[in-house]
Amino acid sequence: MLARVRSTVGRAATVAGAVVLTGGLGSDVFTLPGAAAAAVTAGVGLAANPKVWRAPTEARWTAISLYAAPHAGCAVLLLGERLAPNTGVPLLVQAAVAALWTGATWRVRPGLLAREFVDEALAQALAEVQKVEEAPAEPPAPTYASEQARWWGERFANEGGVAPGTVLLEHRQVGEQCLALIIGAQKRGQPVPEISKPGLSAELDLPEELIDIGPVPGRGAGVRLLVLGQRPAAEAGLVDSDAEVWAEIAATAMPGVELIEATTYEMPKELI
Repeated sequence: MLARVRSTVGRAATVAGAVVLTGGLGSDVFTLPGAAAAAVTAGVGLAANPKVWRAPTEARWTAISLYAAPHAGCAVLLLGERLAPNTGVPLLVQAAVAALWTGATWRVRPGLLAREFVDEALAQALAEVQKVEEAPAEPPAPTYASEQARWWGERFANEGGVAPGTVLLEHRQVGEQCLALIIGAQKRGQPVPEISKPGLSAELDLPEELIDIGPVPGRGAGVRLLVLGQRPAAEAGLVDSDAEVWAEIAATAMPGVELIEATTYEMPKELI
């Protein structure tokens, strides 16, 4: 019902504008009243269309311009008709221009066009908001407690790595050529996933016999002990010294782990 009323009012305003423009062809008396009426009509029409004012900022002034264009055009044509006798513009040309304004306004219906433009802008803005709300949130970037933890996470625990789902909890340099790592599961309460010894060997270019993966004494399956490289060895024949040396290592990095002999191998610099 409201749309029909607006359509009728718009048509009536177009007819009124055509009458004023036609009258202005023969008399200057229509110029000022007609221009004032066009301005008032534009203001009243905009005030009665709150949808235009609710349009997104980037579309609001375009919609206002579309709505006010025929009223501004009518005022400009009235002024042109008043100045035409001094510029030598034939009356027939003035009449043709007035007819063109009437036909274009009647056919295009700028008021309706402005409202449709606002509807489209609002729909597009709403779609963009919904798209942002529905877009899957990017997982937060992982944080690491140390550079060594970053090294493990980015090189081994990433998707497709040899130890996905794990984190480096602790590390100790237990000898000149030996590094002990305490590996935990990313999810609390879950066991440490299977870590491929051949995969680590290939990734580190380290012989498999210099890689040991086992439980951490006194801890559950949520942590694992990873020993890389040649383990420290005491002087040959001193069993008590061997036990003392390993007990000192175990106290800091891996309590309760027994000493295992291994061959000499030069560790990669990045692990030292």
